[in-house]
Amino acid sequence: MTLEGTVKSLGIAVSKLSPMDQVNKIELITGQGIVGDRHLRTDGTRSKRQILLMDIETLIEFGLSERDIKENITVQGIDFSLIRSGNIVRIGKDVVLEITGDCEPCSRMDELRSGLKNAIDGRRGMLAYVKSGGTISSGDSITVES
Repeated sequence: MTLEGTVKSLGIAVSKLSPMDQVNKIELITGQGIVGDRHLRTDGTRSKRQILLMDIETLIEFGLSERDIKENITVQGIDFSLIRSGNIVRIGKDVVLEITGDCEPCSRMDELRSGLKNAIDGRRGMLAYVKSGGTISSGDSITVES
């Protein structure tokens, strides 16, 4: 199975409570994450939550805006219900990510809207690890392989 879509937008959070900064491109470092993002790991430990990917279709369904749920990569045209842990994601020419699992909704979801944490459970996007770094830009193609 191969799914194809487009990178709609990109975001970076410099700290836990800071709002996401929308950017036109991001640099990913193999095994570490996104340069400038709070989840960047330079200590050699493998983090399962280096990247959060989310589809714009689900955001629209829940009446949310891009980056409301703190996603780094907002994707258009891919059905995220078909993505599983271990799937490989290719973005642009160089970047390869490995899906590490679902992103569990946190209490912050209910701060956005009462009841959202339970409503969006199982649909808050996918976490990923950077297998091969490079630069991603808005508009890049994205492919998910099982």
